[in-house]
Amino acid sequence: MHLDLRAQTLLKALVERYIADGQPVGSRALSKISGLELSPATIRNIMADLEEQGYVASPHTSAGRVPTPRGYRIFVDTLLTVQHIDESAVQARLQAASPQPQKLIANAAQMLSSLTQFAGVVLAPRHESVFQQIEFLRLGEKRVLLVIVAPSGDVQNRILLTDVDYTPAQLQQSANFINQHYSGLSFEDVRGRLQHELRQLRDDMGRLMQAAVEAGSQAMAESAEDMVIAGERNLLSVADLSSNMSSLRAMFDLFEQKTGLMQLLDVSSKASGVQIFIGGESQLVPMDEMSVVTAPYEANGKIVGTLGVIGPTRMAYERVIPIVDITSRLLSNALSNH
Repeated sequence: MHLDLRAQTLLKALVERYIADGQPVGSRALSKISGLELSPATIRNIMADLEEQGYVASPHTSAGRVPTPRGYRIFVDTLLTVQHIDESAVQARLQAASPQPQKLIANAAQMLSSLTQFAGVVLAPRHESVFQQIEFLRLGEKRVLLVIVAPSGDVQNRILLTDVDYTPAQLQQSANFINQHYSGLSFEDVRGRLQHELRQLRDDMGRLMQAAVEAGSQAMAESAEDMVIAGERNLLSVADLSSNMSSLRAMFDLFEQKTGLMQLLDVSSKASGVQIFIGGESQLVPMDEMSVVTAPYEANGKIVGTLGVIGPTRMAYERVIPIVDITSRLLSNALSNH
């Protein structure tokens, strides 16, 4: 960042004022709130430089300026003073939940939403795709029904399109082999073992089993509730997000399809500490009016998921960041003690 102290001070004052009231900030207001003893002309010149560098913009309807996503980024990374949040109050809310992991995760999403008045989101731990038993049923030429029975008794079905027309006897033999050797394991574990152990079987039988493992892993993953979102309705009352139909449509598409949001949370789980994605800079949540603040959480020292807050770019980052940080640490403690 190539900004001198005066420019930094004015940018910080502008962002804080804009976050507080949502109105473009003029030079006269900046001269009062920045604490700098500068002439209006000097302030205008500095603001013109900030605009040229892409940190602020001038709405057509006002003489004042508003921060751009790049301006927010500089503010969050270098100028922000984070608020102190009472951790005990957050802890009491989370401890009120059932000790079951899924209840803790749902409660964390609700708590993030209620504390920020935006949307809270938690990417749940990936369930290991453990199976108790599988069956193969021949549906027709080169079409096989894969039946997966989980330890809980849940049943998932997938149709496999095969290169070979397997006989019922071959299908039974393959199912018996998998059930005898791998029952109670996850499909991920089976995938690794198959590479070494299937050399003793015919190639076409091995291909059938590998196809079953891939389809089974996908089926089990899809059956799990991957992401919990709470408080989406809060965003309808945020003028920055609901003021025009295109923003509203993009927001609902984001929550309905979930793919970009889940990818963003998955990326966040690989980083340490709080991550802030401002406007469309992540490409996964391509809305200039929306930001996502995330943090990974752990169970017994291992990162198992990510949580965060989805809100407008014009959010009180100094308050949202510590809320996300504290919630991730408390959820980690609760899951580790479970």
